[in-house]
Amino acid sequence: MSEISRCTYHVFLSFRGEDTRRSFTDHLYTALVHLGIQTFRDDEEIERGNNIKDEIEKAILHHSKISIVVFSKNYAASTWCLNELVMILEHKKSSKHIVLPVFYYVDPSQVKNQTGSYAEAFTQHEQNFESETNMVQRWRNALKEVADIGGMVLQDRYVTHNQVPYGYFNPFH
Repeated sequence: MSEISRCTYHVFLSFRGEDTRRSFTDHLYTALVHLGIQTFRDDEEIERGNNIKDEIEKAILHHSKISIVVFSKNYAASTWCLNELVMILEHKKSSKHIVLPVFYYVDPSQVKNQTGSYAEAFTQHEQNFESETNMVQRWRNALKEVADIGGMVLQDRYVTHNQVPYGYFNPFH
């Protein structure tokens, strides 16, 4: 906990705003803040006039210990979200950064295999970024990697643990 307390933020939230900002992510943010957990959310923590990309990069790489990534139906349609995810996973490899995926009405296999709405998003990305196939492949690899991390699956008011060992993992203790 002492290492976490030295960070400006305990948690960095990565999410697709149009899918979950006014629903699940707002409730998650409120609950974390209520518990005294310093949480970075783009609309709350970036001051007007600051460069959004730079502020998010600093929050991920230098100011937070944990990233909670909320995968929703349209998460993969956002190049912004995909770039955040790549950055989060690269930071995880070079530090003790913890990544907690939440699959919000999305099956982890859909994220890993890029099926359904994720397949549709990548069809569009491949057309829009046909000269940048390396970047598109990095996004694909990041989704495959994160889907293998134990997380929470939230669907139809039913919560399951995806690959979480028996018991509850609390990164704050």
